[in-house]
Amino acid sequence: MADFETPEVKEYLDMPGLKPDAMSHSQPFVSRDEFQEPLGFPGELVDDWQNVAIAKLGELLDKNRGLQVFMDACVKCGACTDKCHYFHGTSDPRNMPVARQDLLRSVYRRYFTWPGRLFPKLVGAQDLTEEVLDQWYSYFHQCSECRRCSVYCPYGIDTAEVTMATREIMNAVGKGQKYSNEIIGKVFKIGNNLGLPQPALQDTLEGLEEEVKEDTGVDVRYPLDEKGAEVLLVTPSADFFAEPHVDGLIGYGKVFHQAGISWTLSSHASEAANFGLFIGSPENMRKIALRVREAAEELGVKRIVFGECGHAWRVAYSFLNTLAGPFDFLDPRYPVPQHICEVTHDLIQRGALTLDRSANDHRRVTFHDSCNVARASRMGDTPGGQFTIPREILRAVCNHYYDMPPDTIGEATFCCGGGGGLLTDDLMELRVKGALPRMQALRQVADEEGVTHLAAICAICKSQFAKVLPYYGFEMDQIVSVHQLVSDAIVLDPAR
Repeated sequence: MADFETPEVKEYLDMPGLKPDAMSHSQPFVSRDEFQEPLGFPGELVDDWQNVAIAKLGELLDKNRGLQVFMDACVKCGACTDKCHYFHGTSDPRNMPVARQDLLRSVYRRYFTWPGRLFPKLVGAQDLTEEVLDQWYSYFHQCSECRRCSVYCPYGIDTAEVTMATREIMNAVGKGQKYSNEIIGKVFKIGNNLGLPQPALQDTLEGLEEEVKEDTGVDVRYPLDEKGAEVLLVTPSADFFAEPHVDGLIGYGKVFHQAGISWTLSSHASEAANFGLFIGSPENMRKIALRVREAAEELGVKRIVFGECGHAWRVAYSFLNTLAGPFDFLDPRYPVPQHICEVTHDLIQRGALTLDRSANDHRRVTFHDSCNVARASRMGDTPGGQFTIPREILRAVCNHYYDMPPDTIGEATFCCGGGGGLLTDDLMELRVKGALPRMQALRQVADEEGVTHLAAICAICKSQFAKVLPYYGFEMDQIVSVHQLVSDAIVLDPAR
């Protein structure tokens, strides 16, 4: 384990004592020119970076009227102060959402308001210096864009929008983050975040077919690039790579098989994730989203279904039609897109799946509401479906399901600590400390209800928890996919 102190899990989550600059040392690796240029960004810090940054901020203020409102509306009421998981875990006052926002807001005041130009000290305005840029790079990479603080803000200020804008400005001057930008480049070049080429995907899927056949005696197909299928499944590339993700992919295949739905994956669009969101770049978001459209047209499918990934579903639900639509070539009976949980839930409601809940009796399960699903999307045709649908699936496949405390789930859910492009080992200290509120809620339900497993529908959440659970006294295999539990409970028909 890394050399830092893991926060103590207490009975209740209380306001931490302030430790100024406690995380000022925390920064991700800076992106090099080989990762910057494919995304249309300078390869290194440009000579006149201050002017470029100020001009970029002005451009964003003109294009995004919400950002202008967020810069002007804050009255420092303190409602967001204790809502950030990173503030709870690090005690650094700059991880209060209002303080982090003010790193950008103070520069905005200096260059875009008359009081800031004339009386900067009186209104908290500051020049954009190298020290300020360094603070931006550090603390705006200590925000997972989870938007929990926005739920409690009386003015509706969206911290994620402020973070994305600041990251877009930093990319424009040549100071981007290696992790996110390298990943986006892999999608452009190969089609997925992990850089898995078509032969590797094919080999993985053939291996899954053999594994399921050995386990169940049933031939369940995991097809790739097959034209004429009804469904194009777009899933996070983690589903091809490691547990518990791959167990969820096995579950998707079993669901489609048992329901008699033909489906395929695409090597061209073998990635549901869209890191363009994390860096605040609509242009790069669009390029990634267009790959999904291109794959759907090429394969001649009737509908598009997204697998278990939180921010991928946010981008798909909120932006896919804008970025890559219209999808008038798909079957109009189905929404564009659908979530795999919507598909599975509908099949369960219609009695199309035979399930044996006792297959999961060795588990006592709780559910983690992933931030981008909970606060930036919906499922089904009923408000709050993003909360009820996954839970109804879990109750259909498990006899022992228990929710974590009500102020830590649903719209108030705490982030896993690794979202927003922060799932990188160079930020491990931040990730572990940011997981504190969720680990505290998990510990409570484990102690009170004997919960043994944490289910999630987000690839980043699952990867994050597998890493941080041991820091808090849990086992890494206590994190499971929702469709892993579906996979274990489903009773396959050998005749299909």
